Amino acid sequence: METVATVGLTNKAELSLAYTPGVAEVCEAIAADPSLTRHYTWVPNTVAIVSDGTAVLGLGDIGPAAAMPVMEGKAVLFKQFGGVDGVPICLATTDVDEIIETVVRLAPSFGGINLEDISAPRCFEIEDRLKERLDIPVFHDDQHGTAVVTLAALVNALKLTGRNAESTRVVISGAGAAGVAIAKILLEAGIKDLVVTDRKGVVSSERHDLTPSKKALAEMTADLTGRSGTLADAFVGADVYVGVSGGTIPEEVVATMADDAIIFAMANPNPEVHPDVAHRHARVVATGRSDFPNQINNVLAFPGIFRGAFDVHASAITEGMKVAAAQALADLVGDDLSEEMVIPSPFDPRVGPAVAAAVSAAARRDGVARI
Repeated sequence: METVATVGLTNKAELSLAYTPGVAEVCEAIAADPSLTRHYTWVPNTVAIVSDGTAVLGLGDIGPAAAMPVMEGKAVLFKQFGGVDGVPICLATTDVDEIIETVVRLAPSFGGINLEDISAPRCFEIEDRLKERLDIPVFHDDQHGTAVVTLAALVNALKLTGRNAESTRVVISGAGAAGVAIAKILLEAGIKDLVVTDRKGVVSSERHDLTPSKKALAEMTADLTGRSGTLADAFVGADVYVGVSGGTIPEEVVATMADDAIIFAMANPNPEVHPDVAHRHARVVATGRSDFPNQINNVLAFPGIFRGAFDVHASAITEGMKVAAAQALADLVGDDLSEEMVIPSPFDPRVGPAVAAAVSAAARRDGVARI
């Protein structure tokens, strides 16, 4: 990574324009009207990529210094696939209040905040409180990027298997950041029969060991259908399995799913159901890995989502914007839809612009666009 100027700086006149005395004209204009920051600085095209290093990849709590390579990589992806400038910021604190106060104080320098690799359930509170305090997009990619791409792939998998959302039964294993966000976006998209499981089984209010975030999740999912029990119980007759948990699902459990099942086993590097096993019992199989077809990859979502939000100077990223991004991704597959392709490639040059356009339009519909 490097910082590169977008204007020439080769003579006295250019230096006087870019810095003193010329720069003072812009400073005075912004002091008189702070909204001009969006027109005369890099702020509206720049995202802070913020982590505390507590949930880095599959490596866990490895600290802020070790998280920096991932944040740098994220910044490169933002630039390559969305034309968005990203600044990695790794914080030497895991205290929720300190993280929130630090980001709030940094916010004037950025057009948006991308939270990254912050462990659950802390990540939910951090995101929610930052959304309340800031008038720029705040987006936890481990939650919402994963959810958007999962929904996009599921839209096409349902189409391929002749299902509709309202009558499809979905099981999600993993009640952390990704599992919660996937559950919410699937409900928003029309899925009615949905359960989420953790290590102790179905997340249901019948249990007395639920955290506040899991209690809220139970009320939106299993409580509505009266489902409870073990992961194996949930699998019986299920149409769709979404794995964001790790571990291994026994093949005899996978075999109890409905005909023409859909399996998205996204743990990395070892999917919860290996594709060789999954293909024996499912019609559509996706993973988080690049060496198998149908990779559920966040890079399909976050660059275009921020590009679209920035293009209309959005004050937030809404559920409608996320669903619109997912539908745009699903639509790109078009006539190429098959068991081996329910989601486009990250290298498809149409991805970023299509997602950005859909997100911008949704921002206007949802009333958060400022231009």
